[in-house]
Amino acid sequence: MTIPSSTVGPGRASAVRESGLTITGLDLVAVRAPLAREFKGSFYRMTHRATLITRLRTSEGIVGEAYVGDEDGDLAEIAAIVKREIEPRLVGQDAFATERCWDLAYPVTYDILRNRRLGLVALAGVDTAIWDAVGKALGMPLHRLWGGFRTEIPLMAIGGYYGEPLGAVEDEIAFYKERGLAGVKFKVGGASPETDAKRVAAAREASGDDFIITVDANQGYTVDEALEFAWRVEDLDIRWFEEPVRWHNDRRALRDVRMRTRLPVAAGQSEFSPSGCRDLMEAGAVDVCNFDASWSGGPTAWRRTAAIAASYDVQMGHHEEPQVSCHLLASQPHGTYAECFHPDRDPFWWHLIATERRLENGTLRLSDAPGLGWELDEDYIATYRVDLEV
Repeated sequence: MTIPSSTVGPGRASAVRESGLTITGLDLVAVRAPLAREFKGSFYRMTHRATLITRLRTSEGIVGEAYVGDEDGDLAEIAAIVKREIEPRLVGQDAFATERCWDLAYPVTYDILRNRRLGLVALAGVDTAIWDAVGKALGMPLHRLWGGFRTEIPLMAIGGYYGEPLGAVEDEIAFYKERGLAGVKFKVGGASPETDAKRVAAAREASGDDFIITVDANQGYTVDEALEFAWRVEDLDIRWFEEPVRWHNDRRALRDVRMRTRLPVAAGQSEFSPSGCRDLMEAGAVDVCNFDASWSGGPTAWRRTAAIAASYDVQMGHHEEPQVSCHLLASQPHGTYAECFHPDRDPFWWHLIATERRLENGTLRLSDAPGLGWELDEDYIATYRVDLEV
């Protein structure tokens, strides 16, 4: 069962634009679902996936709805930030004033004794819901409202986890190709450069030449290890090398890897702000910026980062979260690929969203439905809903 979100017809759209879109409140639903198996990256592991659904109510009857990822934890604290700190600031505000709403909510990141990421995720859910409401009020999909460069975007999987949770490399690649995905972002950085290079070579042999492969070390290598790995795979047509080096000196280290190998370098998902991404670009550290709207303040922050990237001739990606990234990336001329997971790794993209998705030749075709254009499955939500005390 799905419950459609409110929209307005053409006759009322003009009236809404003139009168505004008044925010009356924010409702939250927490969802936590077990994964089919444990997934291991270079230095992390996952057994569950969790998210917070944000529903923004307006006096005009339009409901903006979004979900943002929080992997597995902190939902109660994020929800408390939304209800106690953001909602009081936004009630009575005009949702069309997206920049003002974002600015009013941004102080939730100022508490130096609290993990800033929690405030940014809380803000991201609200910001995305605001934009969904705006798109619905205007009768316009967000990929068009945000720039409208294209109406489709290549969609690739994130895979290659350690311990072969999805079976042999050959079987995993075959699954992605059968699903019609454009490529795979393959996990490295958790083994020796030689071992990882052999794993990636097996993926390339299994995929053929017409399949996109990027690699992601999740900050797992030293500079010397990253260089060795890059030199070993430089003839495998790797589209980019993501977060190749450890976090403590990554801006200079990213630059060193980028300048000493033939692989384009991607980073940005670990940054908290457009300014942090700007510093990566200014240092010559990245070819692709994969800033995450859902981790770092929402689409408003991502679009600011995209504007900066255009001035540095840096391409834009997005870390996971295809429910919002496909609109953002399709809106921009320098957008690259949207990313999803295997259904066993992210049941939300495949099951929480009830709307049919059109995937042809590796490309996700976006609809003309207003806002984000997704309807969420209420039966699925009821099955995995988590009660929070806020």
